[in-house]
Amino acid sequence: MIELDIALERGEFSLELEITSPARALALFGPSGCGKTSTLLAIAGLLRPRRGRIAINDHVLFDGSAGIDVATARRDLGVVFQEARLFPHLSVRENLRYGMPREAAPAFDDVAQLLQLSSLLKRKPGQLSGGQARRVAIGRALLRQPRVLLLDEPLANLHREARLEVLEHLRGLKREFALTTILVSHQPDEVTALADQVARIEDGRLVALEGIETFAAAAKSLDAPPLHAAG
Repeated sequence: MIELDIALERGEFSLELEITSPARALALFGPSGCGKTSTLLAIAGLLRPRRGRIAINDHVLFDGSAGIDVATARRDLGVVFQEARLFPHLSVRENLRYGMPREAAPAFDDVAQLLQLSSLLKRKPGQLSGGQARRVAIGRALLRQPRVLLLDEPLANLHREARLEVLEHLRGLKREFALTTILVSHQPDEVTALADQVARIEDGRLVALEGIETFAAAAKSLDAPPLHAAG
């Protein structure tokens, strides 16, 4: 269960959002600037709401009334930002292991194989394509053994082939891992492939909470383009 009831301000922008969703994979969908990423940052503990409550699977991360504000490092989240944010001086293997708990070590080879990273483990980030770097970032997030996976525009700034490649791997991860996921996107194809339920957001407000079948049926009429080459 994903419970969000938050109010926050960023400059002149105001967000007031209330979502209760039983979905394992929830997409926050809407145009740029509508509040999707601000919501994700609040869930991650990187942006403090003015008031409200954030709870995922009965784990309370923030409750303004109760004085609860769990530190980011203790929220047990795996976060994949729009940029891979890899350490340039570390190898792929070292990047994957960064922050990995000891008990996750047995899963390392499986994750590397699932994301087709096994042959890249000795490379440095500067030797990777955009799609490969994004897969390393996803693998690092998974190897933290998080309660929740947060994906902020995971296909952003990738050319068409890399987008399709990463999307296919994310589909595989959804099938392989029983992991609660919150996805930020303005891309209907991405949402349809990865989410079970969609929260449509406009101007910092929830305008609809709908199942993926309803969203997919209406996706053809949306202004957002399908997967395409960046730029």
